Amino acid sequence: MESAKNKYQVFKYEKPEDMPGQKAIVQLAGSDLIRGRVQVVREGGENNLHSHRGMDGFWMVLSGTVRFYGPGDELIGEFGKHEGILIPRGEQYWFESASDEELELLQMAAFETGVKVERVDAEAQKLDVGSVEIRAVTETR
Repeated sequence: MESAKNKYQVFKYEKPEDMPGQKAIVQLAGSDLIRGRVQVVREGGENNLHSHRGMDGFWMVLSGTVRFYGPGDELIGEFGKHEGILIPRGEQYWFESASDEELELLQMAAFETGVKVERVDAEAQKLDVGSVEIRAVTETR
């Protein structure tokens, strides 16, 4: 039997100071049901209108300001530090940084069991996703 202490994931978030592009993702921890990340978004790092099958998304601003939009660029809301939004699976959205301060967004994703999780783009991507750096800071104990 595997030791319980080998099942815990611990992490420490530090904003990347040397991110090469307009967006960086820091992978905090995750399992088959949930994942935690922080997205650091500079000007020009906005995404396109899209949705996720099999995944609910929880977003909370750690610094900066974000605007979330729905279809037709309808403003869903503008959120500052310690404010956020939950986006149910299947709902279309996109977001952008809305202040001079770099945007840091805590993203928690919950995955529906038995459903293939996939991103569904409703518009062409604005950002080259290959340019987004992902760093893992998780340690399994």
